[in-house]
Amino acid sequence: MDSDTYVRNGPEWRVLIVGGASGMGKTRVSRDLARRYGVPVVELDDIVEALVAVTRPEHLPEVHYWRTHPEAAHREPEFVVERQIAIARALAPAVEAVVANHVETDTPVILEGDYVLPGLAAAGGPVRGVVVHEDSEARVVSNYLAREPQEGPQHHRARISVLYGRWLAGQARAAGVPVVAPRPWSDLPRRVDHLLGAEAPLPSH
Repeated sequence: MDSDTYVRNGPEWRVLIVGGASGMGKTRVSRDLARRYGVPVVELDDIVEALVAVTRPEHLPEVHYWRTHPEAAHREPEFVVERQIAIARALAPAVEAVVANHVETDTPVILEGDYVLPGLAAAGGPVRGVVVHEDSEARVVSNYLAREPQEGPQHHRARISVLYGRWLAGQARAAGVPVVAPRPWSDLPRRVDHLLGAEAPLPSH
């Protein structure tokens, strides 16, 4: 089977979960893979916005947390990471429903976001997953600076991302979900594809 045929026939998975903390490169690789496979990307941020729009803080306090406690984002990194974990767990039923719908309707999609728990992909089969993790705070600071130069160096945010990313990577390894370093950026999509056991390499563009 040549690579063009492989891409045209589509992936073996129906849901590809791309997880990891903020600033790790999830969106970048998700969009690249989506273009290559011709499938859409669902961003978990959109699910969060939808839930916030149709619920009240007393219904889903964790999901509303950063809006009801904006000052908490500046607290010590360990506290912020605890809140992120709580939010991810609170969102899990909604994410599971999206995953189940795409599997049931046989509709391929890439689901990416900070709050996607790697364990959703533990069963393999139609649901596959990967966690993108950069363990160097300096590199995450650099990533943020390249993406948001107007904000200057974001050391506090980078520390939070690395700590939360380590937790996600640990969850992924425990579930048998691969963890991949984002650099070098140029071949990240190919490395992800290799980890997922693609039958043939994707064509370059």
